[in-house]
Amino acid sequence: MYVLYEDSGNFKAEKIFSESDSTLQVESASGKRSKIKRAIVLFSFEQPAPAEMLQQAQALATTLDVDFLWECAPQDEFAAENFAEEYFGHPPTAVEKAGLIFALNSAPAYFHRRGKGRYRPAPPDILKAALAAIEKKRKQAEQQQQWTEELVAGKLPEPIAAVANSFLNKPDKNTLEWKAFEAAVQQRQTTPERLLLECGAWPNALALHQHRFFSTHFPKGTEHPPVTVSNLGDELPMAEVTAYSVDDISTIEVDDAMSVTPMGDDVVRIGIHIAAPGLAVARDNDLDLLARERMSTVYIPGLKIPMLPRELISTFSLDAGQVRPCLSLYVTANLATGELLAEETRLERIKIQENLRHNTLDALVTEDALNNPEAELPYGDWLRPLWRYAQHLSAQRDVVRGKPENNNRVEYSFELDGPYDDPQTPVRLVPRRRNAPLDRLVAEYMILTNNLWGGLLAKHGVPGIYRSQQTGKVRMSTHALPHEAIGVPYYAWSTSPLRRYVDLVNQWQIMAAAEHGISARLVAPFKPKDADLFAIIGGFDAQYAAWSDFQSSMERYWCIRWLQQQEMHSVQGTVIRDDLVRLDCAPFVTRVPALPVLERGQLVTLDILGYDELALELECRLREVEAA
Repeated sequence: MYVLYEDSGNFKAEKIFSESDSTLQVESASGKRSKIKRAIVLFSFEQPAPAEMLQQAQALATTLDVDFLWECAPQDEFAAENFAEEYFGHPPTAVEKAGLIFALNSAPAYFHRRGKGRYRPAPPDILKAALAAIEKKRKQAEQQQQWTEELVAGKLPEPIAAVANSFLNKPDKNTLEWKAFEAAVQQRQTTPERLLLECGAWPNALALHQHRFFSTHFPKGTEHPPVTVSNLGDELPMAEVTAYSVDDISTIEVDDAMSVTPMGDDVVRIGIHIAAPGLAVARDNDLDLLARERMSTVYIPGLKIPMLPRELISTFSLDAGQVRPCLSLYVTANLATGELLAEETRLERIKIQENLRHNTLDALVTEDALNNPEAELPYGDWLRPLWRYAQHLSAQRDVVRGKPENNNRVEYSFELDGPYDDPQTPVRLVPRRRNAPLDRLVAEYMILTNNLWGGLLAKHGVPGIYRSQQTGKVRMSTHALPHEAIGVPYYAWSTSPLRRYVDLVNQWQIMAAAEHGISARLVAPFKPKDADLFAIIGGFDAQYAAWSDFQSSMERYWCIRWLQQQEMHSVQGTVIRDDLVRLDCAPFVTRVPALPVLERGQLVTLDILGYDELALELECRLREVEAA
């Protein structure tokens, strides 16, 4: 004796081995035995054999017209076994009963299941709606398949082209367009980005990279809404100093300037003057919300997206010939001994004498010229005292660090002679060594300011945002901890308030500390243990990392374009480790497959075999290892 039963949606026919009131033990053709409940058995039969019965029943089910079955079936709930007798006109065989059950079960739009072997025909209106839905789904499947085939063939269907820009960030995965696209990606065994590029959804890899970034972070565009900034700080005292700033030629946000006032006997008073947008941007006001949304200025070759509205920048940037409010740190120092004699922080106004630029000064400001009072040196009366004290500051930090600072690596500026979004724009890589005297000089005074102002906050118990490094790990926190790599006991970013939100927050706190002293912790915008400071740190870290990643990607892209524009087919590089090589002619690190084990710093010559502007990689192979 055999039984037909349903198990997890599948019909099975097997031999009865043993049975009880509520269960059966059945045996398959392979000899495997299973225990099943009697409640799931549809019927028992003696012939034909189970495998043959299933095969014949399935063949019979395909010949039964479902529409005719629906017309013939009772209008109320019925048992399939009874309907089989009426339909076939005689007591049905096992094959006939099973075939009818299979046919009814395969048409859920026509017949609704009501339990074991029982069905009810769908009402006409419900059936009509169900059939319409099935037809719609069939047509959608055909359309999806057609789009997939076109994409696989390298064509871009118009409906998919209309929504392709959403596929890079947050695609609606329930749409036919996405499903067709996803199926094409799988069939082509590629990535969504590469398929979009190959099908012409984007004119070039640069457009794709930039759209993905801007649509994610700047969906409404990069321009701030217009703002009105009133003249603030008119009541502040005017400083009687001659101040200069030093920046790159592309800088529009001049955050800092410096002044030197001789005091006699190798004693000078050095002023580090920082723009004071904190006078207009107050915690939680409209300008603060705009600044906090971006957290930092975004830099990519050929484009800068300011953190602050341009009206605010033009009001507070330390531009030449303008009187601007600033937060000034004055240090009185002995240039002979390097001793710091006094320090003072004050809010005041200064007039900027001139905005100096690296591209015009770097070649003239050499160590020899700085160290030789008789040598010709532009702005020598200003530069030489700053240089002398900067050398003391550097030496003092080296003592704390336990070793001299290594600043010998070359950094590059990317200068585009055309639109930033056109891959045909000529690009120039302008090298500048980090240990150039003017760079070192400015860096020392920014470190000094961040150190002393961090100490000022710590001294008065005013919370701030510090950047520390201990045991090699750099982190931002509200704790005044040392920065071991720089060699200072405190380091609070505060010299770029026009460009970094953390510096702006610290400026509010420093202004409070400078004005109120020990009581500043009671009146500062952020009080001790303010949870919002931790939220700012988390938000800044995430945003700053996103900006930095995009900048790195765009710099890699323009390096690849530069190599192509220079028609370079071979390059020299320096082994970093394993198969990583840093090119000597550009700020680019690449992997070289099958590179032999070489010492760090080994010079090699590479052949360039190809460029991948989407993956931002070079295809290289080793030509030769340079002789030591």
